[in-house]
Amino acid sequence: MGESGRKMMKVKKRDIEIRLEKVPAHPAPRAHLEQYSTPAVIAADILFTAFSRSDIFQRRVTDLGCGTGIFALGAALMGASSVKGIDIDESAVAVAREMSDRWDLSHVMEFEITDVNDHRGDADTVIMNPPFGSQKKGADRPFLKKAFEIAPEVYSLHNQRTEDFLREFISRYNYRISEEKRYMFDIDNMFGFHKEKTKEFEVILFVSSREGT
Repeated sequence: MGESGRKMMKVKKRDIEIRLEKVPAHPAPRAHLEQYSTPAVIAADILFTAFSRSDIFQRRVTDLGCGTGIFALGAALMGASSVKGIDIDESAVAVAREMSDRWDLSHVMEFEITDVNDHRGDADTVIMNPPFGSQKKGADRPFLKKAFEIAPEVYSLHNQRTEDFLREFISRYNYRISEEKRYMFDIDNMFGFHKEKTKEFEVILFVSSREGT
């Protein structure tokens, strides 16, 4: 579709945020998988950034480690031609599927319960919040590797403390960082080892674009 067609759909970030606030958190999160929900305000901003860069509307979007589907559902709401949500956790995917059906988005959405390393497919855009590596160092790397394998445009959220390594890692795979944004990410007390009611830390969004595209 030409650029004039892309401008036909009007999207307001606040409207998307309000919808995404209705996406349930994980019903039974597991610490070793770092199943923390992306706050709706952050998810909406990332999705709106991707939409503004022409990476959602009429694009094939994949969310690696989709959890309960906040990025996948948001991309479908914003006019993606198809959306895939990939996650190893069946209970999380069940929630995402239920929301997809409730919002009449199932005609453009599909979900796959599998380890990210085993996913086969391709996409125009990957949007994801992979594990930060708090429980297992480098846990986000398989997600980035798979994203670089399947899509030319990758939106990924990471712990700010790892940004120097990630810059080098991204360039190693022949991608360039075409945009970056920083957020303060709140995590509620979910597990026994959490000592504070809520912990806030800085995260960074990398928009990685394949060289030559």
